[in-house]
Amino acid sequence: MKKFSSETFLDLKFPGDPQIDPLGKRIVFTISKANEKQDGYDKSIYMYDGRIFQFTTGKDSSPRWSPDGSEIAFVRSNDSGSDLMIINSRGGEAKKILHIDDQITDLGWLSENEFVLSVAVKEKKESKSNKKVKDDVHEIEKIPFWANGEGFIYNIKKQLFLVKKNGTKKQLTDEKGEIFNFAISPNGKYIAFVEATDIEHHPLVSDLFILEINGKLKKLTGSNLSIGNIAWNPDSSKLAAMISDLAHGSFTNERLFTIDLKGKMKKVCDIDLPKGNSINSDSRGSSPNRIFWTQKGIFFMMTEGPLSKIYMAREDGKVEEVISGQRSVSGFSVSDGGITFLAMDFTSPDELYIYKDGKEKKLSHFNDLKNFKVSTPEYFAVKASDGKKVDAWIMKPVDYEKGRKYPAILEIHGGPRTAYGNAFFLEFQILASNGFAVIFSNPRGSDGYGEEFSYIYGNYGKRDYQDIIEVVDEAIKKYDFIDEKRLGVTGGSYGGFMTNWIVTQTNRFKAAVSQRSISNWISFFGTTDIGYFFGPDQLGGDPWSNTKGYMEMSPLTHVKNVQTPILMIHSMEDYRCYMVEAFQFFTALRYFGKEAKLALFPSENHELSRSGKPYHRIKRLNLIVEWFKKYL
Repeated sequence: MKKFSSETFLDLKFPGDPQIDPLGKRIVFTISKANEKQDGYDKSIYMYDGRIFQFTTGKDSSPRWSPDGSEIAFVRSNDSGSDLMIINSRGGEAKKILHIDDQITDLGWLSENEFVLSVAVKEKKESKSNKKVKDDVHEIEKIPFWANGEGFIYNIKKQLFLVKKNGTKKQLTDEKGEIFNFAISPNGKYIAFVEATDIEHHPLVSDLFILEINGKLKKLTGSNLSIGNIAWNPDSSKLAAMISDLAHGSFTNERLFTIDLKGKMKKVCDIDLPKGNSINSDSRGSSPNRIFWTQKGIFFMMTEGPLSKIYMAREDGKVEEVISGQRSVSGFSVSDGGITFLAMDFTSPDELYIYKDGKEKKLSHFNDLKNFKVSTPEYFAVKASDGKKVDAWIMKPVDYEKGRKYPAILEIHGGPRTAYGNAFFLEFQILASNGFAVIFSNPRGSDGYGEEFSYIYGNYGKRDYQDIIEVVDEAIKKYDFIDEKRLGVTGGSYGGFMTNWIVTQTNRFKAAVSQRSISNWISFFGTTDIGYFFGPDQLGGDPWSNTKGYMEMSPLTHVKNVQTPILMIHSMEDYRCYMVEAFQFFTALRYFGKEAKLALFPSENHELSRSGKPYHRIKRLNLIVEWFKKYL
């Protein structure tokens, strides 16, 4: 049997965005796969109609069924922008309806002959000079001015367009804020959309609008909530919406409401859990987090501890599990005919399923790992020093021999409001294949356990740090194969911050790999796409009103304590945690004579481990393994 290596990634297929037809008989979805020769990805649409086959060839995404299921619209990306395409659902040649120089971010059918598109429109810069020199100066007047994975956004606004099959288009909105998502009413008369109208000063606040096709616009909310996903009921009289009252800022979990066309709201699900999938994986395709309202009820995903499931709520407030199990549901769609969904677990990446008439059927086997030595995580509960229960897992090395001692790597997830759970992680399997035990957990700050558990406001590096260290202590106590003199630690984003923090607080780890990290909360505030609101939301105040807090919670402040050899991995276009975070920490470490290495990845962003170029993803994994082998 084979062991996992970084090159295993090249053989994996990543399904995404499953869409079931109105009758519940056919499914379209996307498949992404690394193209080693081009150092990129091939992404095509596949179909299930009793069998699975490739349906299109191209860089295609967002497949959407027509109301009667006879056609499929989708987006084809190219170097000059994006094309709206349409194809008969029985096959044949795809037809280009419209080319747009900008990026189509979402689409939906208004009728059998009309579409609504969400387009990221870039303002055209007027030339004020006759010189033949390209004007490449960015003149910026607002924040945020860039976004991770998108680049500069100060001159880009998402707008809605009406497009007919003959290719004519009409701009429906001219919003100054940021449109996040939209939903088309089944009767074709209304478009609901969510907009943050003042993202510069109130970025967490958004509003729900109703746009009549004749052009009349109505605002349904009062600029004091955060609106998430939305969906119309079958008779187009109400909307379902995930809404947070922001009582605890972004720590607040959304609740499910219904809203009529006059703005009257009714809460139908008050469960204190995150709506959507918060479970981490480095082996997943792209699926939008959506909700659906059918004759049966309102369907949505929810994360419950280490699991993500599909639930259904009725207007009378009754909520029931529809799709559960020891796994993570990554994406789904619903029609009156059934449900299709993608799900993964600890030992298998996403596969496609269908649920009809109370029965579930697995449809795909894209990533059969039966020929690999797979390490299955073992769960153990940790009672923290304050009495709270913390979920934790350990993976043995694949060639584990009883009586031997093994080095162990502590993995820390990002967020912090995400979670580890029943999902496939290639990085963990590679470490296990290279002789390491792997420890991971959901400490305080993690998602899926309620607002109180995730609430680490102003306490970064305190209760969360205690939980993590107590997990390690319990693992060493419980599993005698762990060599406590050969411990490593790694993590990305918040996990990178915590890796930096840990090596400033303790010397028990003999090697560390810090990825896309934060080292200085003050520089993070002013250089990143979310820093100006994430800092105050998480730490309290801003660097001027809470200078002491920002400094005390910054690993850079305590860098002289570091004795652990540390590798810092950072992407050069990471605008979520800008590369200056790695620069500062690395420079300080070397200035004080510490053992450190910096690996910078050009043309990559915060998503390097999940969607970076194939060569870079492989290189990153190899660097991690090499560093831990060198020191452990």
